[in-house]
Parts: sequence; C-alpha cells; structure tokens
Amino acid sequence: MPYKFYGGVHPATFKTLTSDRPIKKAPVPKRVVLPLSQHVGSPSSPTVKVGDIVKVCDVIAKPSGFISSTIHATISGTVSKILYSPTPTQARVLSVVIESQGDEDQEVKSQERKEPEASSNEELLNIIKDLGIVGLGGAAFPTHVKLSPPKTKPIDTVILNGAECEPYLTCDHRLMIEKSKEILKGLSIIIKILGVKSAYIGIEDNKLSAIYAMEKALEVSRINSPGVSIKIVTLKTKYPQGAEKQLIKSVLNRVVPAGGLPMDVGCIVQNVGTAFAIYEAVYFGKPLIERNITITGTCVKEPMNLSVRIGTILSDLVNSFGGFMKEPKKVIVGGPMMGISQYALDIPMTKGVSGVVFLSENDIEKSEESVCIRCGKCIEVCPMGLVPTTLMYHVKKDKFWEAKDLGITNCFECGACAYVCPAKIPLLDYMKFGKSKVLTV
Repeated sequence: MPYKFYGGVHPATFKTLTSDRPIKKAPVPKRVVLPLSQHVGSPSSPTVKVGDIVKVCDVIAKPSGFISSTIHATISGTVSKILYSPTPTQARVLSVVIESQGDEDQEVKSQERKEPEASSNEELLNIIKDLGIVGLGGAAFPTHVKLSPPKTKPIDTVILNGAECEPYLTCDHRLMIEKSKEILKGLSIIIKILGVKSAYIGIEDNKLSAIYAMEKALEVSRINSPGVSIKIVTLKTKYPQGAEKQLIKSVLNRVVPAGGLPMDVGCIVQNVGTAFAIYEAVYFGKPLIERNITITGTCVKEPMNLSVRIGTILSDLVNSFGGFMKEPKKVIVGGPMMGISQYALDIPMTKGVSGVVFLSENDIEKSEESVCIRCGKCIEVCPMGLVPTTLMYHVKKDKFWEAKDLGITNCFECGACAYVCPAKIPLLDYMKFGKSKVLTV
C-alpha cells in the first residue's frame, strides 16, 4: 500500500528551553542499573555474576543472536545484583546492577586504533558491534546489523537524521553545533562501510545554528573526495519529519513500501548521535557507555542537555539539574508525542533515551473523550495514509485481523492522530493495543 507524506502536524516545540544550553557532563553515578534488553532484538547474555569486580568499559553482556548488542560497564565497581528491573518502556527485564565503592577510577581510557582508512570494512563493523553501538534516534537498532544489508539490497545513499522533530528535545541540535566535525568523521566511516557515493544530512529549518555549524564543518572536510557527494538538506519543520520513511520521502522523494525497510529503496538512515558514537568507537575505542539527553519541562529549575552514563537512575539524576521548582505531575521519557509516561523515577537511562520531560499540572490537558465526529483530521495527518478511526473501531470490537488487513502494523506510533482529534479519542493507545495483539498472536 503506497502512501504519501501528508502535511504533518505542528505542535509547539518548546525547544528554546534548552537549544542554547551546551551539553554538560552529568556526575558519574555511584550505582547503575544496566538492562540486558535496551536495544531492538534479542536480550544480551550476561558475562558477569554477582560479586564480580568490573572496570568502566568492561563487557558485562554479549549479543545472544544476530540482532542483539554488547553491553558494557558504565562505571567501575562491584556487580551487586542481577535481577529483573523496570525500564522506561514499562517492561521489567533482566538487569545488571553495579555499585561503586567510591575509590575506583571512573575515567574512560582511550585505546589506540588504526585510522579508518587503514581498516577493512569487516574490522570497522566488528568495532561497532563489539563496542555496543546502537541507533540513538530512539529505536536502538544494533548499528552493525543496519550497516550489513544483504547483497540483494544494494545501497546507494546514506541519510544522517538531524531532524529531531519531537517537541522539547534538543540534544541532537546541540551535538551538531558542538561536535559537527566528529559527526562528519562518523559519517565518513558509514560511507566507507557501505561503499556509497552519496550522503545527505537532513536538518529541520528551526535549527539554523546547527545547519550553519554542519555547513562550516563540511567546507573544511575532506569527505567530499574522492567522488563522494555530501549535501545538507534543510527540511520544513513539521512532525513527524524525523521518522525514517518520511525523511527518505522528504530528502530523496523515494517511497518505502508498506512493510518495507529503507534498504528496499537503496537507502540507510542513521541518527547524528549514532554517527558521533561510531566516531568515538572507531577513533578511540570507546564503547557506548554514555549518551546525550535533554532534561526539560516547566517543572525543571535549570533545563539542560546532559551527557549521562547509561544505567543512571532518573531519581539520582534529578540532582544534576538542580531539582524542581514545582512538583511534576507527569514525567515523560522521550518527547511528548512518542514518549512514555512514567509512574516512578526509579528507572535507568538506557541507550534509547533521548530526553526526559517534566510537566506541571497546568501543562496537562484534561479533556474527556467524546464520540468521533467524522471530521477526518486523523486521516489527513497520518504519515502512513491509514484511517485511524476505522482501525480504532476494529480494535474496540477485537477484530484484530481486520485491523491488520487495513495496515495497523504500518503505524509507527507517532501520535499525530491523537494530537489533532477534536473528540480527544486516545487513538494512539488503540493503535498500540491493536498492534500488540496482532504481533504477539
């Protein structure tokens, strides 16, 4: 079923809260909880046991299948527990708890590596795999798998995703300003591995400072030779511009078929944060033990962008941004459109967390659901060309297979339908529930 990228929605962005805040290092936590399933695919298999002493960057879990990822200790200390623990997705998964005794060296030691040009593609892919690099745009798909498309799917183009279309979030924006050269070096590694000659960096037009920084870095970069074309594409600010299929449509005017992947149209999409993580892994041997996240919202005394060790507990992180000026009534991990509301602050920051939004009671709309008025707004804004109200009725009546036939599995849960619904019907909840029923049967 073909689709076109409709006009999208234009929620208030609230990005000015943090867009001019440089990335700061969060304090190294004294305790981390490292879920063994914080990526798409099979959970990792633990390689440590309770009582083991580990150093920062030591491997604590190895991939358990083709689509899986390596997990590393993000602090030095003792493995105190291995237990099932809550995560930001509301699932409870097997996790490794490491506690510092306070006197260990917590610094990340750089390792000598060969220049990427002197390394084979296989060596580069092994580095990316062994150092646990996953997609940092939210999905957390293992990067070494994404960069190993089958030979039957030739790739001719790479797109770096700098859209960051979710309201409130600005960690990618700041990264492009502060680490533009490093992002381009990461992109050059991706280009070498895939053997492509064409690359694009897509950035929304509400990030002019990021566009300027990337353009200046590209001017002095040598990546454009020999025969490699890299272009920065200024995108219209609309949601969900940063979704893979919509980004490909906006940049290349190629349509990924329903149920298909970007590789089906000769394209691979990587987040700018992933490119930076690849750069650190290849040039310095640094595993993915920390990532940038945005801490923001009307309740926060000092909204900011932070570099946070993976596994840091949110309640411990609160002190890093000065606490709250008023009690939050809603805590969302991720952005307000696709993020997940939390019931408590005892959750770890995982590889897939791009931000935390703290909202007050005044920020939360309290409208009661009413009957559908058949206005068609949800159909107009659905980026996949679905009919959310019809899907909702099928889900309500437990007609899940009928919903599947109408394309419910193509929904990527952007929430645009629920955002525009004048009847305040929680359409996204119905989409999620219907998909879960179809995909688990």
